[in-house]
Amino acid sequence: MIEDAKALARKAAFAARKEAFAAGQGDAAHHLLSALEPHRGKVLAGYMPMRTEIDPLPAMAAHQGRVGVPVILGKGMPLQFREWTPTADMIEGAFKALIPATGGWVMPQVLIVPLLAFDARGYRLGYGGGFYDRTLEGLRAKGPVVAIGYAFSAQEVPEVPIDATDQRLDMIVTEHGVSYFT
Repeated sequence: MIEDAKALARKAAFAARKEAFAAGQGDAAHHLLSALEPHRGKVLAGYMPMRTEIDPLPAMAAHQGRVGVPVILGKGMPLQFREWTPTADMIEGAFKALIPATGGWVMPQVLIVPLLAFDARGYRLGYGGGFYDRTLEGLRAKGPVVAIGYAFSAQEVPEVPIDATDQRLDMIVTEHGVSYFT
């Protein structure tokens, strides 16, 4: 069953990410800034890093355009994005993720997507809630959206188990550079 395969893959991915996190980000932030350069002025959605997630905050802070962070409104719902700045007052949201206490909602054109694992096909393994897959599907139905996976290279696996609801990334950024998927 696909859910069993994903559960096993998540366990291994958490361990690989924890080990990579301890080694540091290397040039990942530099590569993320380069990947975002062609999207200057577009609305960007990043995320507030938790536990051993790679940190996108330097790139988010440097982005020339509006920036939002995800807000979980409920189980089974797509994410919404509240505008964020480096000086925003933050509060704890769902799953203990930090979100801006106030601010307007933004519709991202570019998303920096957290993940547990990724493969060379452009698929990602998330935490199992389906939030990013639902969100990307909805945003892509309205127009072009760029999904950038952000991870440590150690999070790459030979093949992520997928089902019909999984959305592909457009690129992956690691400490070793940027890979594009077609």
